[in-house]
This record gives sequence, structure tokens and C-alpha cells, in this order.
Amino acid sequence: MDEALSPASVAILAFPDASASVVFGMYDLFMSAGRDWGVVVDGRAGRPLFAPRVVAPGREAIVAFNGVPIAPHASHAELPAPRIVCIPDINVAPGEPLDRRFDAEVACLRRWHANGALLASACSGAMLLAQAGLLDGYEATTHWAYCDVLRARHPAVKVRPQRALVVSGEGGRLVMAGAGTSWLDVALYLIARTAGVEAAMQVARINLIDWHDVGQQPFARLATSRQVDDALIARCQAWIAEHYHEHSPVAAMVRLSGIAERSFKRRFHRATGMAPLAYVHTLRLEEAKQMLESGDAPIEAIAQEVGYEDAGFFSRLFRRSVNLTPAQYRKRFGGLRRRLESGATSEPSGKFEPISGSAH
Repeated sequence: MDEALSPASVAILAFPDASASVVFGMYDLFMSAGRDWGVVVDGRAGRPLFAPRVVAPGREAIVAFNGVPIAPHASHAELPAPRIVCIPDINVAPGEPLDRRFDAEVACLRRWHANGALLASACSGAMLLAQAGLLDGYEATTHWAYCDVLRARHPAVKVRPQRALVVSGEGGRLVMAGAGTSWLDVALYLIARTAGVEAAMQVARINLIDWHDVGQQPFARLATSRQVDDALIARCQAWIAEHYHEHSPVAAMVRLSGIAERSFKRRFHRATGMAPLAYVHTLRLEEAKQMLESGDAPIEAIAQEVGYEDAGFFSRLFRRSVNLTPAQYRKRFGGLRRRLESGATSEPSGKFEPISGSAH
């Protein structure tokens, strides 16, 4: 397979002091990228963008922190050159010595880094990067409870406890995040950096990342591009995808179909599962979401752009559909997109702001 089309290989370390939720959570997010959005949009899984593997010193099962068993996909030796390596948290008291405890992990981190891999740690996992000597002379962050220990044990490391996520090292190949759920930030950053911001946004929407209190509506892009067997309706779908902003779009589709309005509406609903007007509203609102995420245009201008002359009606319709006002949606998801775009294109030593809340 062409390397450009091959899923990016990801090694996720597993060891007895790791949290199984972090190991499996990272695995699930990388597996989701590229694959699951197609299932939501048109019922067909897309091409996976990553090939994650849980790895350990050997193939035998290990028992992670809190007693959860993990069966590795491969040993360290079986993955000589992964593109990305993810280090979960280490559930070790901050003052407890790490000497000899993670010798196998430290050795493979050095080897993979020398082979060109991008190494990323979540929470206290940055301690293993420091133990491997890879952070000397570079900026770093870790869980707040470990910052003083990291600074004391590794004085050559420039600890930045106020940062939520730090990208440093030659070529920006050392990525670290802070607090307990920072593995979500790390995974989104790596997806954005490797596969693009839109791929990361899709994963964030599908998996309800960081906004669980809102519910599923803001993430639930309806299947506006779903393929249908009815060729006449498919032709109307293709037309409306480019003309949804026009005046009286349903009447225009009826004219395009060449059949009676009543028959058209019945066939359209049978083919798509939606009434024609509901389908148009969905297209318009999805375009509005993209505009709210990616720009600063006034809400009144966005309403006009997608086909609504009455901005108040647009706002009410948006809130009914999404469970957020347009302004609330922009605040939540526009910020996420900007941070992902900024992080994915920043200089290696650049600051990557937290996806939510404070750093630690």
C-alpha cells in the first residue's frame, strides 16, 4: 500500500502501573479517526487513519493499575519503528523512585525516538520521557503533583507546570500533557497533527469529548450525504447540496424532479428518511456549524449566507436542533478547532493551550 494511504502506526505502552482506561481510551480514539465518521454520515465505515497497537515487553497479558487485565497486541521488539508512541499515566507516588522499575519501557522509548518516532505522554507519563533522558534541555509538563519531582530529579528539564500541553524536542517529536484526563487532549492533538484538524474535530464530535453535559446534539451531524438508490432523488440531493441557500429550495427540487409535488415529497422521504424541508434545514445548519467553528462572521451574516433572511428564526431553529444557541456553539467548538489548528501548526516549542479549563 502507498505509504501516504497507509494508516499511521501508533504504539500505546501498557505496563502494570498504567490506567487501563487511558490505554484503551487512546486506542479507541485512534481507531475512530477516519473510520467512524463515515458510519455516522452515510452508514459506511471510512478508511482508518491510524493503526494503534497496545504493546508491552512481552506478549503475555499484564494486569494494569486497579486490576484490569490487558492483552498486548505486540511486544516492544515486534514494533521496531512506530510513527507515534503514546505513554499513559504512571500510578506511582510522586516521591517514589523509578529506577529499574521501567527499564524495558525506557529502553524502547530511546530506541523508537532514535528511529524517528513522535513520543507523546499523558499526565505523569512524562516522567518516563525524563527517565529516558529525552527531555534534557527541553520544555516539558506533567501532572501538577509530579512537577516538583520532575524538576528536582532532572534539573536540565525546563518544567512548565502552567502549560496544559507542551510540544518540544527536535522536530516537535516530544509531546506532553498535564492533568488526569489529558490523554484526550494528547490524542486529539496527535490526530490533528498527523491526519488533519477536521479528522480530529470528527473524533471530538462523535465521542462527545469534553462536553458531556451538553448531550449528543452538537455532535450529531445528520446523514446529509447519505447515498440513495432512487436516481431521481439522488440527482436532487446533488443539486440541493450546492443550492441549499437559495430561495424556495424545495419548490426548485420539485421542478427539477419533473413529478408532482406530493409524489416528490413521498419519494424523497422514502429515499432519505427525511422530509425535503427538514433535509434543507439540516444542510443549512451543518454549513452554519462549519462557519461558526472556523470564522468570526456575525451570526446575522451566517444566517443570510446559509439561506435565512430572519436571523431570529435561524437562531431558534439552530437551538431546537443543536440544543445550543449559535453563539454557544461557536464558543465551544470554534475554540476547539482554533486550538487544534494552532497546535497542529505551531513551532515545536510553541504553547498549546488547554482544550478546556485550566492546565492542571
